Amino acid sequence: MARFTVARDVRAPATTAWAVLVDWPRHGDWVPLTSVRVLTPHPGGVGARFVARTGAGPLAFDDPMTVVAWQPPAGNDPGAAPGHCEVEKSGRVVHGRARFTVTPLPGGHCRVAWIEDVTVVPHRITRHAGPVVALAGRAAFGATIRAFARDAERAVTPR
Repeated sequence: MARFTVARDVRAPATTAWAVLVDWPRHGDWVPLTSVRVLTPHPGGVGARFVARTGAGPLAFDDPMTVVAWQPPAGNDPGAAPGHCEVEKSGRVVHGRARFTVTPLPGGHCRVAWIEDVTVVPHRITRHAGPVVALAGRAAFGATIRAFARDAERAVTPR
């Protein structure tokens, strides 16, 4: 299994960052060559399901996910309980779990941490190249979390 974490302080309240982060189709705005569609009537909460399609043409693959843990942040004040969400990945190419936390910080800001524990099929790729998969994941999700942060910050800054 490859494990990696990326984190970023975001100049937006925790509740705003949470709302942007759990807008699953919006992930396609941050992840290159990816579109996300929600499969359940309610996109939030335990049991919600969605699928990310990543790639182009015959090199594209589906990454179906189910929400298995869901707790929005308790508020925006420092000391309020952070929000956390965890999804289980059950695709043919990527298995494992992804989770994120949104922790309120002083000044109306928050810290978002994204953690991935994944196995790439065929499993020998992850077994033999786990550190390389984790490094690539950290780089890719680092760019993703930066794009997300810009989006969340725009949500609170008038243009």
